[in-house]
Amino acid sequence: MTRDRLYFLLLNIGHFLDHLFTLIFATVAALALYREWGVGYAQLLTYATPGFFAFGVFALPAGWLADRWSRDGMMCVFFVGIGIASVVTSFAQTPLQIGIGLFVIGMFAAIYHPVGLAIVTMRWRNTGIRIAANGVWGNLGVASAALITGYLIDNGGWRMAFVLPGLFSIAMGLIYWSLRHKDIKAEIVAPRTPKSAIGSDATLASKSLFLRVSAIVFLTTAVSSIIFQSTTFALPKIFDERIQGLATQMSAWLQGIATADNTDVATAIGSLAFVVFAVASMAQLAVGAALDRLGPRQVFMIVAAMQLVFFSAMPGLTDGLAFAVALGFMLGAFGQIPINDFMIGKMASGDYRARTYGMRYVVSFSVLAVSLPMIAYVYGNWGFDMLFRILAVAAFVILAAVVALPKRLSTAQVAGAAQ
Repeated sequence: MTRDRLYFLLLNIGHFLDHLFTLIFATVAALALYREWGVGYAQLLTYATPGFFAFGVFALPAGWLADRWSRDGMMCVFFVGIGIASVVTSFAQTPLQIGIGLFVIGMFAAIYHPVGLAIVTMRWRNTGIRIAANGVWGNLGVASAALITGYLIDNGGWRMAFVLPGLFSIAMGLIYWSLRHKDIKAEIVAPRTPKSAIGSDATLASKSLFLRVSAIVFLTTAVSSIIFQSTTFALPKIFDERIQGLATQMSAWLQGIATADNTDVATAIGSLAFVVFAVASMAQLAVGAALDRLGPRQVFMIVAAMQLVFFSAMPGLTDGLAFAVALGFMLGAFGQIPINDFMIGKMASGDYRARTYGMRYVVSFSVLAVSLPMIAYVYGNWGFDMLFRILAVAAFVILAAVVALPKRLSTAQVAGAAQ
């Protein structure tokens, strides 16, 4: 493997770990802690909320520091910092302690998106497919959080779900440093000349277009974040309620072929969630290729319409039908992820790109944090059917906003593209 391919692989592994760490607690809370600590699921969600606020709020300073100091250096901080924080969180004995641990994990998790995506969009061409491939890795991290945590709950306890990924992340950080330490030192000492966020030669028309697209990007980012958080965080609990029959059949089948005696329904639910997340994440590859060919407007409209249809169909469904429709709306939820990142990568200049991504993810992950109390409130008062109806309305809002996008975007100069 060439150094360039290893570089891209490590960035992808970082995205995988970023989403894995932020969703370990979702499965732990749904399948283990509410029994072990005697705390209700809705109440447990409140302790995860500060971590998601940190995930959003610290994205902007992370992007600013990456632009001013070193992008690769910040990636090393991400790998090692989030790994240590995860290991420490495994020692929590109370909901408050685990909430503090999740907050620190969120601080380090905030580094990846503004920094990693800035590196991907500046170093390589074919931006759409590169962002999509990187996004698939992130979504596999989402999927693996349910799979790995569900398995470890049945076979070793929930604490190992924090310890093992933490140690692995620290190891990846050391490998990243060994690969990039010379470039990090060169990047730190290199002089930086401030430039406009959209290029110094931008016309008034292009600036107006930039502001218009930016407004749409931030609006759709906020609304789509509600959809993404609600589906990814709540899916293990949704499956726990809606597909118990299917999970029990799968668990019985696994018991029949497994040599161990402790295969449980939690493993089956985690496995089914993994299947949905993993298959749905492949939608990003199709979306990425379509973005390079068609542009964001047409692709975004198709994805938003898909979500509207499947969210509207979900209320009242159970077992096989619920599983199939959940796969449909997750295809839309994951498929929309690279679209806003593609638009930012096309329009923001390299010197401000990490900060622009930082602002995008401040909006995104702050909404993620606000979504948790919303999920808890809606679930506690009306159940998941009302949540699906709310998400259908959110998909309609996105569809209406995307109509105002231009058919083609102007492109800022991509400095430093390697190939």
